[in-house]
Amino acid sequence: MIAIIDYGVGNLFSLRSSFEYIGADAVVTGDAHEIARCDRIVLPGVGAFQDAADKLRRSGLDDVVRSEAGRGKPLLGICLGMQLLFDRSLEYGEHEGLGLTPGRVVPLAPLLPPELKVPHIGWNALNFPKDRPKSRLFQFVNEGGHVYFVHSYCATECGDAVIATAEYAVPVTAAVERENVFGTQFHPEKSGETGLNILRAFCSV
Repeated sequence: MIAIIDYGVGNLFSLRSSFEYIGADAVVTGDAHEIARCDRIVLPGVGAFQDAADKLRRSGLDDVVRSEAGRGKPLLGICLGMQLLFDRSLEYGEHEGLGLTPGRVVPLAPLLPPELKVPHIGWNALNFPKDRPKSRLFQFVNEGGHVYFVHSYCATECGDAVIATAEYAVPVTAAVERENVFGTQFHPEKSGETGLNILRAFCSV
């Protein structure tokens, strides 16, 4: 069973529908005991970092996520959910993240040529690092597969946690992995068959 964490932020039911489509049992929940009983956790998120981090903290689910990840349970953060995995974000100030993956979240606009639009919205190809094996998260996906992004901030200083980038004039962190913790800046549930295959892979890690 997969727990899709409900903390008031995120595209919860389309994500649950995607898991159901691939034959995986998923429940949308904010109950700590139910999350503990599940085999895997998904942390979704849309909107602003500080608001999401505050809601996660007020609900007490920040400690639940850290604890379950610390026990080795597979965790997947999606979009803003991925950004919450990092040490901190510089979105409208400086805000602390969950600290499960090294890195900072920074504004995308200063990294780009002025003619490119922010937010970055659209389909981009995945590029995998050449110096190490392909991540388990992409075991059913070929390099060059296209996925769907909607974001104005991106992760930097992630070191060897980066398992995929996408080109938007510059390489942008598309996905990260640190032991049992995974994150995708893009939305697998909106990324067609490529996204479904990534969710299939998460179900098998």
